[in-house]
Amino acid sequence: MSSTHDDHDAQPVTDRIHDNSWSANLEKPEHADDRQLVVDQALSAIEHTAPGNHVNLVTHANHGHPEGYLYDVLESEGGDDVEWEYIEQCGCGGHVVRVHVS
Repeated sequence: MSSTHDDHDAQPVTDRIHDNSWSANLEKPEHADDRQLVVDQALSAIEHTAPGNHVNLVTHANHGHPEGYLYDVLESEGGDDVEWEYIEQCGCGGHVVRVHVS
C-alpha cells in the first residue's frame, strides 16, 4: 500500500506505528473537499497500524458512504493483509470503517 497525494500542506494523519487499536481522523477541514486526501491518508493510517490491531477510519461527511470510494481501494491495496467492516455513521455525518491489519 502506498499513498500518492501530492498536497504537502496537509498534516499527516500519524507519524508513528500504532501497536494498538486507534482511530484516524479523516474529517478535518482539509478533508472536506479532497476525497483523494481521505483515501491517501486512510492508506497511510493502515500502513501505520501494527499487525494484530485495527484502525478506525473516520471519514468526512462530504464524501458520502465510503463504499463508493474507499472499499475498492482497500480491496486492491490491502489484499489479504486487511479486513474491513463498516461500523456506523457518526452524528456529524461522517462514517467509520474499521480496518483489521494482519
